[in-house]
Amino acid sequence: MALARLRERGVDVHPMAGRDAAEAGELARRAVADGYDALVAVGGDGMLHLALQAVAGTPVALGLVPSGSGNDFARLLGLQPHEPQAAADVVADGVVRTIDAGRVGSTWFAGVLSSGFDSAVNERANRMRWPKGRMRYNVAIVAELGVFHAMPFRIQMDDVRLETEAMLVAVGNGVSYGGGMRVCPGARIDDGLLAVTVLNRISKVEFLRVFPRVYEGRHVDHPAVTVHEARRVTLEAEHAVAYADGEPLQPLPVTVECVPGAVRVLAPAAEGTTA
Repeated sequence: MALARLRERGVDVHPMAGRDAAEAGELARRAVADGYDALVAVGGDGMLHLALQAVAGTPVALGLVPSGSGNDFARLLGLQPHEPQAAADVVADGVVRTIDAGRVGSTWFAGVLSSGFDSAVNERANRMRWPKGRMRYNVAIVAELGVFHAMPFRIQMDDVRLETEAMLVAVGNGVSYGGGMRVCPGARIDDGLLAVTVLNRISKVEFLRVFPRVYEGRHVDHPAVTVHEARRVTLEAEHAVAYADGEPLQPLPVTVECVPGAVRVLAPAAEGTTA
């Protein structure tokens, strides 16, 4: 439906589909090198993450047709999931917004980098085939909570160092993950800063009581939660893995930097300015 709509709007489209993530990534990089005006990713946050590796730091714009289970970054841009014709219209309108991106080494991310409990939940959710959407994360949270324990974190945020026993540390260029969990509600994708949310150690009973607040971003009012801003963040913890945009990244330690204006995205008119 999106392809037909783009052609109906007079857009010259060259469809590409890889047999796996590696081939899809290579096709995306080739399209950018060939000088296409835009690269349009069809899928969820995982497909966005793959396309981002090709377009970040280049003049090629990134378009989205969100059709995954989470679609957190698409919602942040004002795109509604599973409305392909509306998303195609956004691409055809050609309104560009310049945004920041997070970077770990040579890997870029648009939304949230997670570590601790949330990355463990991601690993568990990725192994699940049922249920779909937000409910998959909710089920994974309950299952993981039964075996998870807080861990010592060492966190360097610009010139500020923090050592704490935490359940999780989330570093956000964007606001949410997991299909609407607003873990970094103060994050802005165009302010040149990363938002850091630290959930210090709490009991599992208290965690379950507080957890529903994350969908409205009200968890940050809990005394066990601290929030910070920084341009550069280093996370260290034993036996913890970092996820970014819901994709496995690497074991800690990781150093994350915010790269201002790294990506040009095609966004609804109310969210951008005409290119």
